[in-house]
Amino acid sequence: MSTNISTIGAGAGNDGEIRTSLRNFIAGFIRNKEFHDNDDIFKGGFVNSMFVMQLILFIEKNFALAVENEDLELKNFSSVDVMVSFITRKLAPAAVPCA
Repeated sequence: MSTNISTIGAGAGNDGEIRTSLRNFIAGFIRNKEFHDNDDIFKGGFVNSMFVMQLILFIEKNFALAVENEDLELKNFSSVDVMVSFITRKLAPAAVPCA
């Protein structure tokens, strides 16, 4: 199943679409292994630290967001649940200070 990237870009508010896209991407790298959305994909041995670079590029391209230097911590990419929260937070409109 392929994910329609045009429906996921900037402003995507559907956690389900984000989750499905991430699961499909990760599943392409860990064939024949079952994982759950709350599984730590690194500690569980599903992927290695080199995979994180591909994952970051995938997230930036498919969700039209920038992963900043301060975001580059494995804890932000450890599970599907954590990544959905991270992406949702990054896509949220910035709060505008009151004048």
